[in-house]
Amino acid sequence: MPVSAVDCVQPALQHTREQLFTRFRFGQWARLALVGILAAELHVGGCNFGNLGSSWPRIPHKSGRGFLPSSSLPSGWPPFNPTHIPAHMGQFVGLIVAVIFVAIMFAFIFLYINSVFRFILFDSVLRRECSIGEGWRKWRRAGGRFFLWQIVFLIATWLFLAVLVGLPLALAFAAGWATNLTQHLGRLIVGVLLLGVLIAAFVLIAAVVQALAKDFLVPIMALENLDFADGWRHLLAMIGREKGRYAVYLLLKVVLSIAAAILFSIIAIIPALFVVVPGVVAVVAAHEAGMGWNVTTISLAIILGAVLLLLLIYLIAMVCVPATVFFPAYALHFLAARYPNLDALLHPVAAPPAPALPPIPPPPPPLEAPPLPPSAEPIG
Repeated sequence: MPVSAVDCVQPALQHTREQLFTRFRFGQWARLALVGILAAELHVGGCNFGNLGSSWPRIPHKSGRGFLPSSSLPSGWPPFNPTHIPAHMGQFVGLIVAVIFVAIMFAFIFLYINSVFRFILFDSVLRRECSIGEGWRKWRRAGGRFFLWQIVFLIATWLFLAVLVGLPLALAFAAGWATNLTQHLGRLIVGVLLLGVLIAAFVLIAAVVQALAKDFLVPIMALENLDFADGWRHLLAMIGREKGRYAVYLLLKVVLSIAAAILFSIIAIIPALFVVVPGVVAVVAAHEAGMGWNVTTISLAIILGAVLLLLLIYLIAMVCVPATVFFPAYALHFLAARYPNLDALLHPVAAPPAPALPPIPPPPPPLEAPPLPPSAEPIG
């Protein structure tokens, strides 16, 4: 049974090969791509799809005669008048507040969906079978408990970061460092460097906690039906017995993640070209046809851009399905060596064959009636 983090790499690769390539099923591959997106398990780096800025209308700039006249704007755009800004300032502020509120609501909705899909991904890799509808019904309660943990973790992270940054700034202002920078330049440089080190350490700790939660807390909560507090107590007790091995696991996962990001970023260029090239061609063709920017064309551009972006994300997720399966499998094989409940599911023991029964003897031959004595001969 694999024990160290290095020993778990080969079983995880074998697990991925058996689930995806031994018997290729496009439906499962497609479902795992969607699960990978919603569970935030995509191992691909950022891609630069080109600069399309030259196709968009230029923002009017100020020249020696003031703002450029409306004739220099793209067709369909209303003339820019700075005197109208104060009259519409309340509408702009209201719009910004509404956009922020909607963005926060969508962020919380996605966080809940992400919490449930973490369990769906765990179950899909463990059973080597992906079923989204059944998984949602099975894991939505556990996902709700994990969603509470993510909310607590998110709030605690932002509060601690606010204190970590705000307290030194408040002390610096109180000491008068901001009023006379030249006299306190050396102290400011040392303070900024120290604050940068503290922020980097805090980000590292937060990343470690999040990785432990995704890789190990989710299986424990799923198999033990625990809330996140009891799950963390169980997990921390396990980590306390093998701190070094868990540290090696995290370091090796970072190395493997970097390698996967490089590999799949290169492979993702192929689907990116299938999406980006038609989009660029459409923009150039519309520009050459003399189409101006108005409400209709801007709305169509936003809709088309959103559709192409979603298609691009899904195609990249399809490419990254092997990584989507490998990294959870790597975590499961590492944890199974320390968690018998998980090991029993990950490595089911085949039932022993039933003992062979002794052969049934053939039935005895049927009994024959004894021969009759010879009849007596008549006298006389």
